[in-house]
Amino acid sequence: MRSLLARLPRRPWTAVLTAAVLSASALTVLPASGAETGCRVDYTVNKWTDGYTAQIKVTNLGPALDGWRLTWTYTGDQRVTSAWNATVTQTGGSVVATGTSWNGALPTGGAAEFGLQGTWRSADPAPSDFALNGVPCGGDGTTPPTTPPPTTPPPNADCGDAVICSDFEDQTGSAPSGDWRFTAPDCQGTGTAAVDTAVAHSGSRSLRIDGRAGYCNHAFVAATADLSSVGPVMHVRMWVRHTTALPSAHVTFVSLPDTSQSGRSLRVGGQNGALQWNRESDDATLPEQSPAGVALSRPLPTGSWQCLRFAIDTTAPGLETWLGDEQVPGLHADGVPTQDIDRQWLARTTPPRPTALRLGWESYGAGDDTLWFDDVAVGSAPIGC
Repeated sequence: MRSLLARLPRRPWTAVLTAAVLSASALTVLPASGAETGCRVDYTVNKWTDGYTAQIKVTNLGPALDGWRLTWTYTGDQRVTSAWNATVTQTGGSVVATGTSWNGALPTGGAAEFGLQGTWRSADPAPSDFALNGVPCGGDGTTPPTTPPPTTPPPNADCGDAVICSDFEDQTGSAPSGDWRFTAPDCQGTGTAAVDTAVAHSGSRSLRIDGRAGYCNHAFVAATADLSSVGPVMHVRMWVRHTTALPSAHVTFVSLPDTSQSGRSLRVGGQNGALQWNRESDDATLPEQSPAGVALSRPLPTGSWQCLRFAIDTTAPGLETWLGDEQVPGLHADGVPTQDIDRQWLARTTPPRPTALRLGWESYGAGDDTLWFDDVAVGSAPIGC
């Protein structure tokens, strides 16, 4: 059993999602576990092939509660991978959600809302046995809608309350400035960074990196924002365009200094022609650089803008990665080791705690590239493409 905190998502939100809304009606029951006269649960699910998100609203119809605990059972093969505004744990099909410090109290008539993301393979029936602090929320817990539910739009691609939300339109010169600063973390060579007004994903400006091969050619632009409080799941969204296919040698184009590694970085880049995660402290990769591992990753397409998104669990060694409309299976870590994929990555059990974001280029062998970054966002909630 592992605890997953979040607010993280699914297969990219650009897909059309079908919403099913299920309500557990109030039920008067005998006193038990602090909830005496029932509750109501509204369960709205958006699902796609192999994945889903659920928005859950629990309304307390009994006496005021100092803390709430909502339970239910999945009868299909659903597995919760992340959650937000609640602490969610799953053992087998049994799921438990508990309130946070800011929504843990439920007065009579009060409601708490939270969400979760998960996966499924063969079956994903809606849960039918919601209980609040041990008391059933009514009947079988699922009152089907009498009319087709409206389609719930995917999460907005806007940044919302994200700590970083940059389209680089505020850059006035050719050198990164303001909230973005050039840096060469270990050593500087001939790699460069500039604000580009000729190529952009949106607006008229982007960040351009001319990366050069060789270890001492670090060229990054770092956001000045402090990310140490973003979470419990950190969501990162960026649009990236690059010129040359990822090489067989190891390269990095996203670097996140990580206090769990004493300031060394959690890195995103490529090796053997495919995307990978890399941990600087022990050089572990996700996926492992086995034929099976590399096959489950994806190349980064060249010559076009690509939406790249990550979800980094700061409470457990969990990671999710999406490229365009696809959740990349080889760039997924859920705490359960898979031979040739993530055993090396999961050998370290300390959760990551990124504190900053750097965009650029770092090569450990052959590999020049020119990259552009635009519409970059980092926050505690999922951000669409």
